[in-house]
Amino acid sequence: MTKFPNTEARRAISKEKREKAANIAYDRPHEEHVPNGDEELPKKVMSFTKGLLHNTTTGLIENEDDFQKFVDGICSGDPEIIKQTPLGPNGDWKSDKGQRIKTVRAWESAGAGLAFDLQGPDAQSVTMPPPPALGSDELTAEMAEVYCQAVLRDIPFTEFSSRNEVQNCIDGLNQLPFFTNDFRGGEPDLSSESVFRGFTEGDQVGPYLSQFLLCGNNGRNKKGEPTEFGIKDGLINYGAITIDQQVRQAEQKDYMTEWKEYIDVQNGADFRGQEDYAYRRVRRFITTGRDLATYVHYDALYQAYLNACLILLGHRAEFDKGVPFKGNDTNDRQQGFALFGDPHILTLVTEVATRALKAVRFQKFNIHRRLRPEALAARMQKMTAIESALDQDTNDKLKNMYDALNNAGIFTLLNHGNKLLPMAYCEGSPMHPSYGAGHATVAGACVTILKAFFNHDLYIDISQDGSSMKLVKDKPAVGRALVPSSDGKRLEVIEIGEPMTLNGELNKLAANISIGRNWAGVHYYSDYKESLLMGEKIAIGLLQEQDITYNPAENFHLNLKKFDGTDLVIGVNRNPPAKKTAT
Repeated sequence: MTKFPNTEARRAISKEKREKAANIAYDRPHEEHVPNGDEELPKKVMSFTKGLLHNTTTGLIENEDDFQKFVDGICSGDPEIIKQTPLGPNGDWKSDKGQRIKTVRAWESAGAGLAFDLQGPDAQSVTMPPPPALGSDELTAEMAEVYCQAVLRDIPFTEFSSRNEVQNCIDGLNQLPFFTNDFRGGEPDLSSESVFRGFTEGDQVGPYLSQFLLCGNNGRNKKGEPTEFGIKDGLINYGAITIDQQVRQAEQKDYMTEWKEYIDVQNGADFRGQEDYAYRRVRRFITTGRDLATYVHYDALYQAYLNACLILLGHRAEFDKGVPFKGNDTNDRQQGFALFGDPHILTLVTEVATRALKAVRFQKFNIHRRLRPEALAARMQKMTAIESALDQDTNDKLKNMYDALNNAGIFTLLNHGNKLLPMAYCEGSPMHPSYGAGHATVAGACVTILKAFFNHDLYIDISQDGSSMKLVKDKPAVGRALVPSSDGKRLEVIEIGEPMTLNGELNKLAANISIGRNWAGVHYYSDYKESLLMGEKIAIGLLQEQDITYNPAENFHLNLKKFDGTDLVIGVNRNPPAKKTAT
């Protein structure tokens, strides 16, 4: 006779599980949110004011009451109050482009941080430290870095060690105090091998770009025979279709380097989609900073990590040792699929993204409201014009930044006749504040899921001809990596000093996508770093709460190497029952 479960008992257990997950979230420390104090400066000189009306001469906000209405609307969460915030210049466009397009952009998801979630940390329970404030060496260094990335946007990453333009930027950056104090855990002085890279394990190993932004997921079948295409083709199997890793090639053209156009953009002009591309159907592998900026302009936010997951599954990468049902079918008598298999990890790596976005929106809109790099560059351009609107202390701090950048030769690297930041996007930054970064928070969350679910200790072993890739436990005798050719039309295999690990290349993927926004000119380095760490917290919290929903007898647990290099086990303390012997 078939035995059906007791529905009332199941109902009670289900409630108990949900309450336990709620208690896990409730008992987790809820961190205090602390801004850096720059919002108290006159004329909101260091605050995000994009979309409000700005003075044509100074570039500062025209009316500080508008900013207060902006804040009030955000904090209320009431769409009707948000609608009362002044938006745009009421048709008074200054540039030819503005007069032609005549449309404004709305702020993006200003109330998202007020929403609740039923799984994972609450959007307001995680936080980020205050961003570097005006007057700090770190902020000056970050601005110098973004200027340099704009200057070097069209130089192939593979040519960084041989191009004078790169060395000139490095020489300038190395004159700044922040870059001479062992600032990111590496060597005190920047080099062509370390500049613009991430801070986590593996970021400094191998080429600049993660293999997961270049390679495909085919190569050899279970018999070791060549299949449809090799990894060097850059095609990812996605079910019965394929994903091409190549991106549209944008023209070598920068935007917002003229004051009238800059003012229109700050007033909310909607210049999206106005950039030019080399040819209608020309694509290439990510080769330059502009290519990376193009990728993160139009990506589906979690797509790089979904692609990485597909690549790993395509190569049959080993799951973490705590994932059950990896043994021989004869022994286990079941395989992972709905649980502990491909669909599980594919949905999990995307599921965490929406929670990361809500948390970072709260930081952006409700706490920090940090101005974007394009606006800080405008402060440098209008140093004299804004002097009378500010107090002496603020003027001194701005002038110190200006002098430091000037003395380091950063301004001389620019070739458009002023100190505005050349932008990769016509519309400049998005319509939300700079700190934290949405891409970086999602990167931290999604990559944490991947590192937890897969055996992240594996090495990446690429064949000499670039046809296949293996993920192996033993360190390869020769380290190899894929890099794009100088024109980006094909992938080539190079030998590297140290073999790459799965953990390192996933860390590097997170850095590439996050810092790709810096290449576009829309974020600072600290936006990436602190957002990445917050995203990691969100993913860990989600995994901890999901863990209690599984059958304890399966002994599911995950081993994670965090971004700071420490190890964490998720789920090991559930005290699974002793194994029973079948009779």
